[in-house]
Amino acid sequence: MLRAVLKLCCGITYPHLRSMTGLQRVALAVFGLEIAHLQSRGQMPLPTEAVEQRMATLADEDVFYLKQGEAALNEALKIVESEDGWELETAEKNGDVIYSKVLTGNRKVFRLEAELNASPEELHEILFFRVEEMHEWNPSVRRIKVLKHVGRNTMVTHEVSSEMAGNLIGQRDFLSVRHSSKRESRVYLGGASTRLESLPPLPGFVRAEDGPTCIILHPLQDRPDRSRFIWLLNIDVKGWLPQSLVNKALPRAQADFTKHLRRRLAAQNSENNRC
Repeated sequence: MLRAVLKLCCGITYPHLRSMTGLQRVALAVFGLEIAHLQSRGQMPLPTEAVEQRMATLADEDVFYLKQGEAALNEALKIVESEDGWELETAEKNGDVIYSKVLTGNRKVFRLEAELNASPEELHEILFFRVEEMHEWNPSVRRIKVLKHVGRNTMVTHEVSSEMAGNLIGQRDFLSVRHSSKRESRVYLGGASTRLESLPPLPGFVRAEDGPTCIILHPLQDRPDRSRFIWLLNIDVKGWLPQSLVNKALPRAQADFTKHLRRRLAAQNSENNRC
């Protein structure tokens, strides 16, 4: 823990990062507690100059991903919360609704709204902290690998998708930063495409770009064990594909994802009842 906090603190002391006052206060507070704890046990060695330089370099990268994740979430929330331009795309029999909106640059985004039989905390665990297990219940995902953690609430992931829209949209891979935030009773998950020089696009795959995108989870007023699920899907699948095909495939993918998530939750609830 100390190493991670040290890297973060070193990074935010640079002049161009001093504007992150909220993060700096939190990091320094945690850092101070950790130092006091280690000093009381006589386990606080002084780092060498080389180690300090290495920490500072790593901290720059960590702060880059942290800032990118936070910015993606905030930008996605602005899109979701804007009331202008949304049109009904589909309305499912189970009450799920998908809206669409065309952004500047002619990109179409989709907003799904549903109710799920799980608390925001349970969904937070499944969709964020256990994201590497998503392929076990979502057939549209072949695998997700966490490449890097930045604290508890930010990570860099590599995802390989299955084919979509009756195999008309081939496999894609995604390199993304994911960020989560909890504000009062609500949980927010955000993300966007990022870069990592050590992981170029895979041979035979098209690297798609996602984001800014987000999921909002909040408990129902009379049922805190159930959640309102709002998902902004904002993705450029790349490749030479008719946009009309893509615009039909994406809301279908949202509906399918929600269906598989419900099955995952039902299986979990059944297992919990047996215990």
